[in-house]
Amino acid sequence: MNIAGRRSFFVASDFNGFLGLLVDNLSVMAFLATALIGIFGFPADIVYTRMFPGTALGVLLGNLAYTVMARRVARRTGRVDTTAMPLGVDAPTSIGMALLVLGPAFLGYKQSGMDEHAAAIATWQLGMASLVVMGVLKTVLSFFGSMVQRHVPRAGLLGSIAGIALVLMGFLPLVEIMKVPVVGFAGLGVVLYALIARGRMPWNLPGVLVAFAVSLSLYEVLGPLGWLGHGYHAMSAWQWRVALPWPTLQWIHGLPLTVPYLPLILPFGLLMVVGGINVTESARAAGDDYNTRDILLVEALATLIAGCCGGVAQTTPYIGQPAYRAMGARIGYTLIAGIVIGLGGVFGYLSNLVEMLPLAVLAPILVFVAIGITTQAFEATPTRYATAVVFSFFPAIARMVAIKLGDPTYVAADHFNALYNDASQGISELAVINVLGNGFIITSMIWASFLVAMIDGKLGRAASIVLLGGALTLFGVIHSVTPAGNLYLPWLLDPLSRAIALQFAGAYLVLAAVLLGFSLQRTRKLV
Repeated sequence: MNIAGRRSFFVASDFNGFLGLLVDNLSVMAFLATALIGIFGFPADIVYTRMFPGTALGVLLGNLAYTVMARRVARRTGRVDTTAMPLGVDAPTSIGMALLVLGPAFLGYKQSGMDEHAAAIATWQLGMASLVVMGVLKTVLSFFGSMVQRHVPRAGLLGSIAGIALVLMGFLPLVEIMKVPVVGFAGLGVVLYALIARGRMPWNLPGVLVAFAVSLSLYEVLGPLGWLGHGYHAMSAWQWRVALPWPTLQWIHGLPLTVPYLPLILPFGLLMVVGGINVTESARAAGDDYNTRDILLVEALATLIAGCCGGVAQTTPYIGQPAYRAMGARIGYTLIAGIVIGLGGVFGYLSNLVEMLPLAVLAPILVFVAIGITTQAFEATPTRYATAVVFSFFPAIARMVAIKLGDPTYVAADHFNALYNDASQGISELAVINVLGNGFIITSMIWASFLVAMIDGKLGRAASIVLLGGALTLFGVIHSVTPAGNLYLPWLLDPLSRAIALQFAGAYLVLAAVLLGFSLQRTRKLV
């Protein structure tokens, strides 16, 4: 007898899952907006009326599809405790898009002579085209996801995304939290107590909701009293920003603009495919048997449609499906969350919440997710490869430092260029930091992969991976010698830049030769 056929579509504990999924998505979109508007001076109306609606539409469509899939699984298995797969805006790549692609592109377009509005539109088109590229890549790879897993070591895949999580999704939001420490640190403590220490919340309320309530109460009570200094800003007036996410072909204008950023965009899409495989396995282990290809196709198509409708942040199945299951959430929570988020993009209340709620209140959940992703990289990787995971973090750290040093409010542009091009002591330290950080996702994969091969004693494979790194370095796919991280043909570079590119590529070539030498030595000993 199919018990699931008689069950209610909604249960009371779906409300817990809905709140958690809503706050997760709201936190990511808040950081996206804050980074673009606050750090790069991006026009707010473009973010709220063009980027948000399409992004929210992707979340709506993906969650509707996952709700239907959960209903089918419940009917097929007869289980009354089936939990839907949660889908939302991906945190690491959305933050990466804001800080590494959209923001720098906007500044670059303005420096090239565009006025602010034209630069913003070009950046929006770049974001749309980036999502379309990622959506197409994910659609194709959804049929070959397991093959990707076989050829790229888990340490490389998880280490690269953990690097993003640790330094961009964890550290930078932590900085925002500590700008208003009385508010943010308390909220972070509640999140850690509830979700990591598994502490019990009053009246069994969701920990995310309690953290949100504590932080917001402190902000609104202490702020008007002057106890938060300049960290307090009164809530802005409510505005209805009705903007329908109509399909548009403007993303076509952004396709040529994506070329310099492909070393970031393509790995972002690849990581979501692997992540989708991992979360499907995680859900299966928890008792919900979803078809991996279907899970991947839904999130790929959701990303593709979002990009065609103005979105700039890709969707992904969230890794916390067993956590939502433990909350008691079942099938209805994804339906409610999808509708609330989707309509929020249309009617503008998402943007109002982002404007009204300080990032110090929303950011704790991002820090928790960053901790979880980084922890998973070690837990899901054999212990003997832990050093490879750690090794893969260095390019991400370099990229974060480069972001800060490249901010003209910290280092004036003229001074930055002088330091970057100072070759009196060899390659300048500033150039090394930038070159090491450019293309850091692929660099992290390569570094972790060749170290895994070395640990396994496969020196020939390690040498081939290193040679691939050298080839990619020559054309700026990784270690681009331009501060913006552009691709290039090495013979077209100026002499100083070409020398740096050849030295980095040569470093990979020499290491590959050394590894091949060790490999031949081992072969002779075996003979």
